[in-house]
Amino acid sequence: MKAYQKKFLKIALATEALEFGNFTLKSGRKSPYFFNAAKMLKGGNISELAWCYAEVIKEKELVFDSIYGPAYKGIFIGSIVAMQFSINGTEYPLSFNRKEVKNHGEGGNIIGSKPDGNILIIDDVLSAGTAAKESIEIIKENGAIPKFFLIGLDRQEKGSSSLSARDQLEDAYDISVISIINLDTLISFVNTSPEYEQYLAELRNYRELWGA
Repeated sequence: MKAYQKKFLKIALATEALEFGNFTLKSGRKSPYFFNAAKMLKGGNISELAWCYAEVIKEKELVFDSIYGPAYKGIFIGSIVAMQFSINGTEYPLSFNRKEVKNHGEGGNIIGSKPDGNILIIDDVLSAGTAAKESIEIIKENGAIPKFFLIGLDRQEKGSSSLSARDQLEDAYDISVISIINLDTLISFVNTSPEYEQYLAELRNYRELWGA
């Protein structure tokens, strides 16, 4: 496991952003784990979280023109990652969306810099891919190119077909989907961590049932 993956998992577990148990997802699926990135907003964890995303960007040598963070959690993640690069001397324009179009003032559904050129979308988790598709369409409507989609956790689940949400996005939009960790990473971690081994069977069963 890479350093940024270990750190990401450490932050997620310490802040209880990643929990094991019995959860019902928005999709209606019963899951043995749940991830809520908002819980990672705790003081010193913020810079470490930004570092995790930035390390993936550097490792993968992603070349892009601006950063886009989908509402809501992508807003703070995109912001702290843009700040991380700014501190180190690289400036990226930043934008994010409103859930509803604003009809007064500056109007529209985009806050910040208008998406332009090749866009890096940054978000917390990929499940069925519905929110990701919305972000991609917004970027395309603004005349920009959704080039990369970087997420903290890829649940590696089936989307609307037998393909994973990741594969569906890449096939439909010619976009590269990259994650810090995924369900396989999580299973590998639990398999080597005695304090969490009680959840291993349920995670494997979930992977078998909903994985793609």
